[in-house]
Amino acid sequence: MARLTIPAEELVRSGHSACPGCGATLVMRYLLKGVGNRAIVTVPACCWTVIGTPFPTTALDVPMLDCAFEATGASISGLRAAADQLGLKDVTIVGFAGDGGTVDIGLQALSGMLERRTDGIYVMYDNEAYMNTGVQRSGATPEGAWTTTTPVDEFSRGKLEPKKDIMAIVAAHRPAYAATVNVAFPEDFVKKVQKAKAIKGPRFVHALAPCPPGWRYSSEKTIEIGRLATDTNMFPLYEIEDGVYRITRKLGVAKPVRDYLKTQGRFAHLGETEVAQIQAEVDARWKRLLALETLV
Repeated sequence: MARLTIPAEELVRSGHSACPGCGATLVMRYLLKGVGNRAIVTVPACCWTVIGTPFPTTALDVPMLDCAFEATGASISGLRAAADQLGLKDVTIVGFAGDGGTVDIGLQALSGMLERRTDGIYVMYDNEAYMNTGVQRSGATPEGAWTTTTPVDEFSRGKLEPKKDIMAIVAAHRPAYAATVNVAFPEDFVKKVQKAKAIKGPRFVHALAPCPPGWRYSSEKTIEIGRLATDTNMFPLYEIEDGVYRITRKLGVAKPVRDYLKTQGRFAHLGETEVAQIQAEVDARWKRLLALETLV
């Protein structure tokens, strides 16, 4: 029998209010399996404030603090300072924010936390739009995707700008540790979180969180689509430790991005030329990542 590498303890309760097939809920579940029950989680406005705190209940078996939309990084620093003053040295402080609250609205607070060298973990769950307020585009929405603010009609072909590279922005701050994770690869996910927990200093985790209503696919396809995101190099898995890059899933030959794009209604309008452009961009970013891995 294969050895179970994922902790059995569940710190996310059943009966929460997430949509069926919600990738963000799996992100929280695997995160807490890696961090354990000695954690405090601070969450800004995002899907998870809706999922996790329907009054008078909570979906978590660890303390959870709602903070302002733009303040996740600052909230991590404040909670760390308070915990230290109280002598709670064994408590892990975790910020849990969506892509909009990270790459757009909360970017300054994230930068401040990284610069201050705060001893905490910032997790960005990336569902690639502002999902709980109506699927508006964020800086993390990929190029070509339909959203309600980047419509597809006779005047528009979806989002025109490329996805913001948050890992490059974080890497420029020289964090103690940074990693990408995907809910379709839970063992890799939990292993990286456990590694992050053991390291002191500012740490960042970028988690892909497929979203059935926002990405326009059937809810049972979340894991299949998440796996395709990595196996087409749309969302590669890697980590950065003390400035050294290491790719943690590397295929001999990646699948074409077309296989990923065709699974989601938000890309259904794309033509051959647009798909080829996205493939070229994915290939260029993968080549750059391979080059970064060779640097010491």
